[in-house]
Amino acid sequence: MANVIIENLVKVYPDKSGAGVPVVHGINLEIRDREFMVLVGPSGCGKSTTLRMIAGLEEITGGTVSIDGKVVNSVLPKDRDIAMVFQNYALYPHMSVYENMAFGLKLRKFPKKEIDVRVREAAAMLGLEPYLERKPKALSGGQRQRVAVGRAIVRKPKVFLFDEPLSNLDAKMRASTRTEISKLHARLGVTMIYVTHDQLEAMTMGTRICVMKDGRIMQVAEPLALYEHPANLFVAGFIGSPPMNFFKGTIRHSGGHLAFVESGNSGTPLTLALTESLARQAAAYVDKPIIFGIRPENLHEALTLPSADPARTADVTVEVSEPMGAETYLYLQTGATSFIARMRPTDRFHVNQKIKVVFDLDHAHLFDPVSEAVIG
Repeated sequence: MANVIIENLVKVYPDKSGAGVPVVHGINLEIRDREFMVLVGPSGCGKSTTLRMIAGLEEITGGTVSIDGKVVNSVLPKDRDIAMVFQNYALYPHMSVYENMAFGLKLRKFPKKEIDVRVREAAAMLGLEPYLERKPKALSGGQRQRVAVGRAIVRKPKVFLFDEPLSNLDAKMRASTRTEISKLHARLGVTMIYVTHDQLEAMTMGTRICVMKDGRIMQVAEPLALYEHPANLFVAGFIGSPPMNFFKGTIRHSGGHLAFVESGNSGTPLTLALTESLARQAAAYVDKPIIFGIRPENLHEALTLPSADPARTADVTVEVSEPMGAETYLYLQTGATSFIARMRPTDRFHVNQKIKVVFDLDHAHLFDPVSEAVIG
C-alpha cells in the first residue's frame, strides 16, 4: 500500500488574457497509508481537478504529488500504480462483465490463469458472480458501477481514486453502494481517495475529510471532529444536514455578564446569555459584530424541558413544520433570522404558532464576521 503527499499543488488553466485561471491554489495534504480520504466541497472547488492531477490526467502547474515516497509529476498515469473509478461507468458495451474486468490485465499481458483468479475474486467481493457473462446493458446502474469498481480491484493498485462514483445512482442505490465501498475499504485495507459534493457521503465513508472551497483547503479532520469543531463558517455551514444555523449580532454586557444580541430585529432582538466558555472566547468582541452558530439538534422547545433557563430562551414563530418520521424539522423565525430546529416526531406544530425555544449554548460556536474563522 502507499501514502500520497501533495505539496504546494497548483493548477492554472490558460485563458486568452495570458494570465491564466487558477483553480487550485497551492494546497498541501497528506493521505496516509490505508486511509480513506474524502475530498468534499461544492462544484468548482477544485476537488476533481486535484484527483485528476494525482492520477496524472491533468498536468500539474506547480508543486508535487508523491506516491509511496516517489514524486510522480512526470510519471505517466499507467505507471503510477493507481486505479480510478469515474462518475460514468465507461464499460465496453460489447464485452461481458468478465471481459470488462479482465481487459486491463489482458493489456498488461497477465497470464490467463492469474486473470481468472483475480476477476473471480473481485466478483465474489462485489456480488457479481451471477452476472459475469452478462453485457452491461443487462445490468442495473448499481451493478454497472460495481463492475467499474471490480475493474479497479483486479489491478491491485497502491491507490484507488473515486471521482463522484455514485452521482448517477438513485438515492436508495447510492446508500447501498456507499456501504459496499466502505466494506470494500475495510476488507482490502488499501489507500482510497474519494471525491464527492455530498457531505453525507463524506461523513459516512471517510476516515478523514478534506473540505475544499475555491481551490483551497478549508479544514482536514475526522468526520465528527469536523462536525463538532468546524474551523470556519464555511465548514460549519457545509457539514451537517440540516446545516448549522447562523445569527448575526453583537456581544453586549447584560446584567453583569456577556450576551449575544441579534442585529436587525424589528421586534424584540434575540438575546442569549453566554456560558463562561463562550464569554471567554467573546471577550475581545464586546460591542463588535459577531456571528453566532448553533446546530438544529441543540435547539429545544421549552415545554419539553424540566427547567428552561429564561436567559437562553427565545420567543419565535413557526414558519413551516416538516414531519420526517423519526424527527420533525421546524423552520422558525426570530424576526430577523430564519433557522431550523430538530424536534421530537410526536410534537405537532402549525404555521404562525408562537413557541419558546431553548438554546443549548454548550454546543454553540462564535465566528469572526470578517475572517469567518471560529473564535476560541
